[in-house]
Amino acid sequence: MTSHTQPETYVITFHVLPEQVGRFLALLDPVLDAMRHEQTFVRYTLHVDPERSNVFQLHETWTDRADVLKVQLNRSYRAAFHENIDALLVEPRHIAIWTVARSA
Repeated sequence: MTSHTQPETYVITFHVLPEQVGRFLALLDPVLDAMRHEQTFVRYTLHVDPERSNVFQLHETWTDRADVLKVQLNRSYRAAFHENIDALLVEPRHIAIWTVARSA
């Protein structure tokens, strides 16, 4: 994959087992805190469904897809999250990639 000049947002939806929400957040929080310091990082937003407190959507915006795939996903601070996430979910997470069409 080639690098992109326009930032891309990775939209990741998690349907967490209700009894595992605390563990999910405990594993995710250190990742969010650490990735903020990466050179190609732009921003993140973690959303929770107001009607289903176990459904989360994470928007991670980065400037370089190749860096995300080859470097960022393999950072040591992500290891515990990646090793444990599948056991915390009702169904596999959904990942989509979006680019900005317009913003204010």
